[in-house]
Amino acid sequence: MCTGKCSKCIGITLFPLALCAIVSNILLYFPNGQVLQLSEITDLVWFFHGILGAGILAILPAFMMLGAGGAGCCANRCGMLLSVFLSLLGLVGGVYCAVFSSMGLIGGPLCDTGDGEYIYPFRNNTLEYNYLFNQTTWSICKEPENIILWNIVLFSILLAIGAIEAVLCFIQVANGIIGFICGTCMRKKTNILGM
Repeated sequence: MCTGKCSKCIGITLFPLALCAIVSNILLYFPNGQVLQLSEITDLVWFFHGILGAGILAILPAFMMLGAGGAGCCANRCGMLLSVFLSLLGLVGGVYCAVFSSMGLIGGPLCDTGDGEYIYPFRNNTLEYNYLFNQTTWSICKEPENIILWNIVLFSILLAIGAIEAVLCFIQVANGIIGFICGTCMRKKTNILGM
């Protein structure tokens, strides 16, 4: 596979991942489909790690990868070099999303424990007694309903998407460097007799 085709393949893969990350991040603002006050939404959602990190910062290099990939072989070394720089940006976005998603998973959601006040009941616990490994503690959160499961699923999706995007962008960095140095395609040479 030439570097242009590889670039195009990675670019096409990044688009649905970025879209899923944006939707997942937006859903974190509406736990269980409820509209909450701003002060009742988990703080780590406000870092826009799915919208900005795994969303916008992944779409930018995806467009460039498609352009660098062209119709399979781009023969454009400047395009491949630019895709390297934008892929580094996408790599940073993927890592940013993965880090904040893992922090969201470890820290747990903001919820009402029954007294009408929203707190983080699972923060400052050691990983050994973390709520992720002890489902019986989930009943401590009364409102919003199913907030813990909502956060676990969406932060896990964002963590996976961020990690996959980071790996794909890293691959594109290497692919782009190879495409810049060696050219984007090896054309088949025909001999003089045309055989």
